[in-house]
Amino acid sequence: MIRDGIAVAGNLIVDYVKMVDTYAKPGMLCNILSRSQSPGGCGANTLGSIAAMDPKLPLWCCGCIGDDEAGIYIQNFLKEYGINRDGVRVKKGCMTSFTDVMTVQETGERTFFQARGANAVFGPEDLNLEEIGRRRMFHMGYALLLDCFDQEDAEYGTVMARTLAKVQSLGVKTSMDVVSEDGERFARIVKPSLKYCNYFIANEIEGGRIAGIEPREENESLNREALKEICKALMECGVSDLVVLHAPEGGAYLTKNGEYGFVPSLKLPKGYIRGSVGAGDAFCAGILYGLYQEYSMEQTMVLANGAAAANLSEPDSLSGLRPVADIFRLAEQYPQRAHGIKERFAL
Repeated sequence: MIRDGIAVAGNLIVDYVKMVDTYAKPGMLCNILSRSQSPGGCGANTLGSIAAMDPKLPLWCCGCIGDDEAGIYIQNFLKEYGINRDGVRVKKGCMTSFTDVMTVQETGERTFFQARGANAVFGPEDLNLEEIGRRRMFHMGYALLLDCFDQEDAEYGTVMARTLAKVQSLGVKTSMDVVSEDGERFARIVKPSLKYCNYFIANEIEGGRIAGIEPREENESLNREALKEICKALMECGVSDLVVLHAPEGGAYLTKNGEYGFVPSLKLPKGYIRGSVGAGDAFCAGILYGLYQEYSMEQTMVLANGAAAANLSEPDSLSGLRPVADIFRLAEQYPQRAHGIKERFAL
């Protein structure tokens, strides 16, 4: 069988992005400077980013929306980007998931207010495994934000782990990422899936919580040695081919052959960053695209950092993305950051 394209299953969300001048303390006021609407969630953001980089690459979306105006908006977005929608299920009586994204204009820092909606009822019965089996890669996200897939499974640990095992048994390369949250659920819910992942992609905080290793020093600077240890710990949990961690300072990777590397992110000029919604998804899209095209790991990491930088140029999750050649030119335009820089954005 000739396999082609990438299937992504996961959250389908509408982001309502509000730029504010500051975060108000309880009982106090801040000013909303602008507002916009864009697709959000792993399904929309990761696929949309890949489609923007290469419109010719076959892409499939799997997820759930409600029978409402926001659901129509998601469908229209997927159609506009040329993404196959056959795997999108409409759940009658459910609202489409949405997130109010409060973004501080000056820093790009964000807080999310999330309504799960139809994502809460998205489960393995909604996946067409025969269709997914024709693809070369299958990416799933976000663990910790998909209620049905996060449920316990007596044999595999979680329903998501069982699902990834089934897809992997079809000969499809599997990948996953997670959502950032406070709490102690990471090890319990995420770890069972890692042994059924060819690739695992997450940010440094998420990876550190799964591994039980703090990725940052007390002064908030990135602990490069800790980052390496986190990659090792995640690989020891069963990831078969590649672990990638991204942080504002850059991306780290560890391959099954023991090759470890760290590629700094781009040093962007003051005023360039207009928001960071979906920057992690853009980075993930760069990794998936580079793996699909069999780029070297160094080239793949440069593309992923460039995609995240392109994303940061606009307040929503997709407007800043551009074709692959333009992203590589962007990566050449700006220098790489110095190691250990303390400036932070939550990708």
